[in-house]
Amino acid sequence: MRVFDWARARAVQLRNDPGALAWMVLVAFAYGAATFVRSQAAGEFGTDHMMSLAGNLFAGRSDLAMSQLTTINDIVTVSAATGDRYYQAFSLLPTIPYLPLVPFPALWPLSRFLVSGTLGIVAGWLALPLARRYGPGGAAQYWLAALGAFGTLLFTLTIDGDFYYLAHLEAVLLTFLALIEWKDRRRPWVLGLLIGLAGLARPTLWLVAIPFGLGLLADVVHSDETVEADELPASYRFDVRAGLRIAVGFGIPLLATVAATGWWDWVRFGSVTETGYGIAWITPPLEALRAQGLFSISHVPTNLALFIGGGYGVRNTFPWLVPSNQGQSILLTMPALLIAFAVPMRERLNKMLWGAVIVAAIPVFLYYGGGGANTYGYRYAMDFVPFLVALVAVALKDRFGNLEKALVVLSVGFVCYGYVWQCFK
Repeated sequence: MRVFDWARARAVQLRNDPGALAWMVLVAFAYGAATFVRSQAAGEFGTDHMMSLAGNLFAGRSDLAMSQLTTINDIVTVSAATGDRYYQAFSLLPTIPYLPLVPFPALWPLSRFLVSGTLGIVAGWLALPLARRYGPGGAAQYWLAALGAFGTLLFTLTIDGDFYYLAHLEAVLLTFLALIEWKDRRRPWVLGLLIGLAGLARPTLWLVAIPFGLGLLADVVHSDETVEADELPASYRFDVRAGLRIAVGFGIPLLATVAATGWWDWVRFGSVTETGYGIAWITPPLEALRAQGLFSISHVPTNLALFIGGGYGVRNTFPWLVPSNQGQSILLTMPALLIAFAVPMRERLNKMLWGAVIVAAIPVFLYYGGGGANTYGYRYAMDFVPFLVALVAVALKDRFGNLEKALVVLSVGFVCYGYVWQCFK
């Protein structure tokens, strides 16, 4: 009953908010139309691995049959008495959205676009409430929403319909929800659950539990001094009992998701610590990089060079600009995110958000895989992009002029070019 009451309340709220309703229609139409065009440009395609795996889960199997493999990238072969078994070295969450489609085999070939499109549209919708909670309001909220939905790689990753990108879409959606929850009720158990689920999609995001957890604990710091919101007093006392309640509420759902990942790895590989990424088949160039370490300081210079300086080549046919297939500079994909550097660091909220950016970025730049092979932009950066979007929103409270608008327009333009490239390359 409470669910229906909540749904009715949200429907009334939406009916009285024409701006939000128009935004939802725009995002659904733009993402849906772009995905349809992209699907036509993709030519013939079969059932992807996640859809096949979802069907196998219903039959009590966690592996893929040889006949179901459309690629051997990131496949782990495990020898057994009954023959070789093939496992996709992915986390558990990307498979879950496919489960409702299992009873409808006719939809299986389309599942890659149906699932990605749905998740992307919902994440795009959330860009507006995120902008309203962190930004200055007024027209700026729609500029910020446009940045979140159309000026980041959320758009290009959605319309491509590739199961490799599904974890990024899930992580962005869940991170947006966590950021919205932080500004709303800030319930520890909800934040722990959302961050934990985001970690089920992209394990690097479990690290953002550190700044968010510290932020929650800072809420139970008391002082007789009068200070500005989101600032800590010079002298204070910590409410131990309230802190323990927060730690338990935040930690239990978080640890449950870590345990779920351990169980999934044990089922497939016989070890709770073996994710499969270190033993899966990959191309020889990537294998040479992985031999230096799945995560290694040796990868940082190359990754930073791609993230900052990865550019375009030129060819004689349309579209003429050829992006690097190893990673693209943030300056040539999402330059508006640089506005985040303008936020004042004296506020606790901004420190927490920058903390989340940093802890999520560290494993991204230590990873052997570059920016994500054969992807427009530096897709692994999407682990920390949502926090940068929130920081941009905060920064626009102090300044929202022509420069900021130009950077948003540039970001949307670069991302739209990525869409053109995906369709016509």
